[in-house]
Amino acid sequence: MSTAFSAGERTWQARLGKLRDVVRQEMVARQLERELPAPPVRVIDLGCGQGTQALRLARRGYDVTGVDASAGLLARFERDLAAEPAGIRGRVQAEHCLIEDFPERAGASRFPAVLCHGVLMYLADPEPVLRAIAALAAPGGLVSLLVRNGDALAMRPGLSGDWAVCAEAFAADHYENRIGVSARADRLADLTGRLAGHGLRVTAWYGVRIFTDTAASDAEPPAELAALLDCEERAGRTDPYRRVAALLHVVARMEAEPCG
Repeated sequence: MSTAFSAGERTWQARLGKLRDVVRQEMVARQLERELPAPPVRVIDLGCGQGTQALRLARRGYDVTGVDASAGLLARFERDLAAEPAGIRGRVQAEHCLIEDFPERAGASRFPAVLCHGVLMYLADPEPVLRAIAALAAPGGLVSLLVRNGDALAMRPGLSGDWAVCAEAFAADHYENRIGVSARADRLADLTGRLAGHGLRVTAWYGVRIFTDTAASDAEPPAELAALLDCEERAGRTDPYRRVAALLHVVARMEAEPCG
């Protein structure tokens, strides 16, 4: 199944485990730990990719369904899953499917927690996926989204001294990302309104990758990684730092009676 992300998938895989990926994954995991109910809870990870978050959650005792359109990324996910103990393997299910088609496959099944990280940025129109997210979220359930921060698109080129791109970025909602794909950004106020239209109320939000967004794509995690991550985590929940993060981690709750 081909998506807008497919053109950059090989580059994405080559950079897994590099500094920028490590910061992103660790911050999302720590922030989720603050928001998710205690296990065991059923979680669906839409656009799970190589399964980094799904495996972390399964190790913590959650039952996780991962959904992705990429056969290559799911194969990597399943290889890593095969190396886990049987108890963890038994808590994970991987599904090859487009996100917008999955509610029909799931039928009446709803999930107390729905994750969709790093997906909306590759969609010219996010509405079909937002509808799927709302359809899969149980009443009162949590929804976790990771999006490109449209209010901070000028930060990376500005800090890198690319003034022509910086000047254009102030009014932009698209950008060329590090894997060579033209992607879309969301502003927090606009995304909050979109979610409200699907019965989802934003209850918390965090910044992700504040101090390390300009790091080289092939930069390795440094010796002082633990201290770096602690600083990123604190900045990600503190104004004004979180407002200029490269990524926004937005947490919402489904209203008790979903919109019809």
